[in-house]
Amino acid sequence: MTMKDVLDELSAARRKMGTATLPAGEAYTMELRRRYNAHLDDVWDAITNTERLSRWMKPVTGDLRLGGTFELDGGEHGEILRCEPPRLLRVSWMFGPGADEWPGTSEVEVRLSPGSAGDTEFELVHAAAVGEPMFPTYGPGAGGVGWDLHLLTLAGFLGDGEVLDHEEFRASPAGREFSRRSAAAWGEAHLAGGGEPSQVAAAVEATTAFYQPAGDA
Repeated sequence: MTMKDVLDELSAARRKMGTATLPAGEAYTMELRRRYNAHLDDVWDAITNTERLSRWMKPVTGDLRLGGTFELDGGEHGEILRCEPPRLLRVSWMFGPGADEWPGTSEVEVRLSPGSAGDTEFELVHAAAVGEPMFPTYGPGAGGVGWDLHLLTLAGFLGDGEVLDHEEFRASPAGREFSRRSAAAWGEAHLAGGGEPSQVAAAVEATTAFYQPAGDA
């Protein structure tokens, strides 16, 4: 992808912070909406077919059916909570040491709806318990930049089958600019959601530094 392609894809998404209630209690949400120039059934297959999901996201194993469990190569894992083909998928989303000791603290839901021109409206909502440890430092960028990167990869995969190497992309000029702008965009969503300006600014700075270590600049 060219720099223009990458930034066009970044601007194609709408970001929002909201609130939700999880089994563990009050939660905040990171919400992403965008359109993909692909048929609803194709997008659904890309997010639920083990072989295709492994190509654009991460290698995945498990019993991918309602009530089954999954695990991604990066350590993220959970249970299939709802599955209503081809429009709705909800999973629990656990990650990090000790995550399994705090069930019900993180869920991801994807909703698909058909567009008017054979395209697909894609909505992803990641709800995380208010007490989870990453938010005070990174704000919604803790997960939001990663989801932006995955949805960028999905766009290429649905378009021409291109699959980004995430590590290689992050180290490239286009990838560094993508991460910087994604962190800033989530900062704007955080402010719009009522975040305190100084906290938001610190979170954007921390998120940018995490995705762009000083040695990579």
